[in-house]
Formats: sequence, structure tokens, C-alpha cells
Amino acid sequence: MECYLEGDDEVVLAPASPCSQYMNSSVLSLSVIGVLESGVPIEDDDSVILSEIRDVFLPINPRFSSIMVAGKNGEKNWKPVKVNPDDHLKVPIFPVGKPLEFYDYCLSEYLTKIAMDPFQETRPLWEIHIFRYPTSNAAGNCIFKLHHSLGDGYSLMGALLSFLQRADNPALPLTFPRREGSGKKQGENSNAVARAFKAVPRFLSGVVDTVTDFSWSFLKSSLIDDDKTAIHSQDDGVEFRPISVTTMTLSLYHLKQIKSSLNVTINDVISGIVTYGTRLYMQESERETCNGECTALVLFNTRAIGGYRSVSEMIKPNVEMPWGNRFTFLPFALPKLRPPAGTGDGDSSNPLQFIYKAHRMVKRQRNSASVYLTSQLLEFSRKLRGPEATAQYIHGTLRNTSVTITNMIGPIEETTLINYPVKGMYFVVVGAPQSLSVTMVSYVGKLRLAIVTEKDFIDGKKLKSCIKSAFDEIFKLTVKSSPPA
Repeated sequence: MECYLEGDDEVVLAPASPCSQYMNSSVLSLSVIGVLESGVPIEDDDSVILSEIRDVFLPINPRFSSIMVAGKNGEKNWKPVKVNPDDHLKVPIFPVGKPLEFYDYCLSEYLTKIAMDPFQETRPLWEIHIFRYPTSNAAGNCIFKLHHSLGDGYSLMGALLSFLQRADNPALPLTFPRREGSGKKQGENSNAVARAFKAVPRFLSGVVDTVTDFSWSFLKSSLIDDDKTAIHSQDDGVEFRPISVTTMTLSLYHLKQIKSSLNVTINDVISGIVTYGTRLYMQESERETCNGECTALVLFNTRAIGGYRSVSEMIKPNVEMPWGNRFTFLPFALPKLRPPAGTGDGDSSNPLQFIYKAHRMVKRQRNSASVYLTSQLLEFSRKLRGPEATAQYIHGTLRNTSVTITNMIGPIEETTLINYPVKGMYFVVVGAPQSLSVTMVSYVGKLRLAIVTEKDFIDGKKLKSCIKSAFDEIFKLTVKSSPPA
């Protein structure tokens, strides 16, 4: 750390990590909005919430009580400041006694507003909003807006979960689903010679995959743009346009049925459903470009995550899963819809190819060092050209692709927020130069999808319907029964 004198006070500045600087730059500013839906109305008394902010939220991490400032040489640092919780708690006022549809619209517009409103640089980069009006999904909503420079989804989810307790027994810790593989490992009992013969072609394949993947990723970030389609306008400044948030729920049990049938992972199934549904939307919206070249960025955390750790564990020095931004984008081309007989060609003969392609992409990346090389490229760029130029590179990666897909693991048990039962939860990432992103979080056996679209460019409700149709079709093909209602 470095010490600077400001007036008569000595202020200790903590260096901001490279990723924090990328996420809060002149060319890129990303935020995470998390929504906790209450099963009962939220009372007008704010004193309990303010007490939780002071006693629970602020102590989680020093960044929640700091602002980002530029140093003498242009580097950015975290500067501790005094925090007034009242400045960060927002409570919107709307007319009372209106139908649920009215408040659904109000909540949607309010999310658009806070997504577009920039943070004040003189205050720590977080806000909490209490939406006290009933909607179709909840009796009230508690909304957290957290700047991405504070941490990645893993860290920020840990912060939000610090507010929650198990509904059945507050004394017990929250538990989370275990990450499952795609099946039993093969060849565990094979002899050393057989393993060696398999290792050689795997190594050579990994070298080829590394060169191919890294080269394509570099070109995608700097030169090659996706085709202009119904989900990708190729316009500049998309991140400054109004958004729309549409949510939907899928059963984890039914997703696991598909997973078991295809011997893949839950992430493969989710990615396949979303990408197939997106292609269906493109076909319905603009048939001429429905098979245009489109790239999805699947966001993965680079920690060896087996489940959440407590916040207190994350902030310890030299821990395996520390606080911060530790993620990477894995780009892959969306398979194309099967063309009509006698016309052109496509990658997909059936919807399951969308799942298998996602599965192959992840498996290939595990055998490739492209993710490591990309991180080294970013670090080299930061040292040579500075964080602003590196942020521009990341901005180009997002701008030249069509959709980002990411998911988080949530609690298995029902929870409470300051004694309010949490009926559901979802999160979105805002500020990215893309017209479409899909985020997911699991909670009590269900998967909640939040579809973020550029408001005047993509019809979020229509896209939601197409993703539901994709799920129904894939369920029929794999489980051999009618899809759930």
C-alpha cells in the first residue's frame, strides 16, 4: 500500500486490481443488479435495513467503504471514505392502489433507470433500492446495484447472501448444489502405457486448439465483428441505450433429466437451450439473417469452485477462492438452424446439436491454454499501454459479439431477508456494449433466467417465448414425454 497526505489527514490507498480498473474506465463501466423478491410486503420502516447495511454489508469488504481515485501516475486506487448509508438507500414512490400490471411496468422502467444512472464518483459504488409495490412475481423487491469493479458475480453474490438466512433454521449455514460433471471418468483403471498413448495426441491437439482459439479470440476482439442480425445491430454506443429485463423460470429437475439423457453438464444444457431459442427468435424476427454469423460469450469463473465460501473466508489472505474479479469469456459460434431442403447448409440437423456444441466448446477449452494466454495478453497490454487501452480491448470483445451468457449457483433452501421470506432472486449485468445478455441463478430447485435486451431493438417477451419453445422441444426429444407446463 501507499500513503498519501491530504490536508492534515493521512489516507491509506489500496491499489485497485487490474480487473477493477478495466471494469471502471472511460470506455467500460459494468454493474451488477441483483433482485431479491419478497413473499410479503416490505414495511415502510427503513431503520432495520440501514442497520443491516452498517453492521453486515459495510464490514464485508473495504471496497464497500471506498471510492476509486487516480494516482499520481494514472494508476487507480481504493481510497477509504466515511459512508452515510442513507445516501445509498433509495425508495421510489409510485401511485398506490394500482393493478399488478401497472407495477410490473413501473418495476421494469425503474430497473432501466437505475441501470442507466451512473454512480457518483464521490461515493462508494453501490446502492440498495426498496421497491415496496406488489408485482406479478412478488409482494416487494429489494434491489442491489453493485459496480463490477467491486468484485465478480461470485464475490458479489457472496455479499448478497450475507444478508440472507435459512428460513427453516437461521442458525444453520446456507447450502448450495454441488457442481456435477457430465458422467463417469473413463479409463481410470487403464495402465500407464495406455494413458501415455492417450496423452500424446491430447497434448498435440491441445497445442493446435490453443493456437486456433487464441488467434480467433484476438481477431474477434480487434477486427472481426458478428454479422448484422436481429440481435446484433453493429451500432456503437449500445451500452448507453435503455434496456428491458424479462425473466422466466425453469425447473432444475427437468434440466437434470435432459442432462442425464445426453450425458452432458447442466451448463451445457442451459447454454444449448438459450442459443437455440435465440436462433428461433432470429428466424421469427428476420428470416433473411437468422443464420448470420453470431458469437456467444459464455462467462466462466476461473476459480476452482466447488460451492460458495463464506465472505469471511474469501477475504482471508492466500485463500483458494479470494474476493475480486476472476472470470473469463469463452467465445463460441452459435450453431445455425437447419435450412430448408435444398438451400444452403447449416451446422444443426436437430436442436440437440446446440447442447452438444456447448459441451464440445467447454471440453475443448479445458484442453486449450487460450484462456491463460488471453489473461497474459491483457496483463502485457496493461503494463505496455495502460489499463484504459486494455479496457478498450475487452470492450471490443463484447461489442463484436452478439450475446453473453452467465450463471450463478444459489441456495438450496428457502431463505429470509431481514425476516422477509425470499420468494425468488435474479441478477443482470448492465453497461456492456451488447444488445442481449442472459443471466441465470438457481434457487430452491428452480433456475431463474433474466433476459436483458436493448429496449427498442429486441422484443424481450418474444425472445422469452422462443427460449421456452426451445426448452419444450429439447425436453421432448430427450425425456420422451410432454414438456412440463
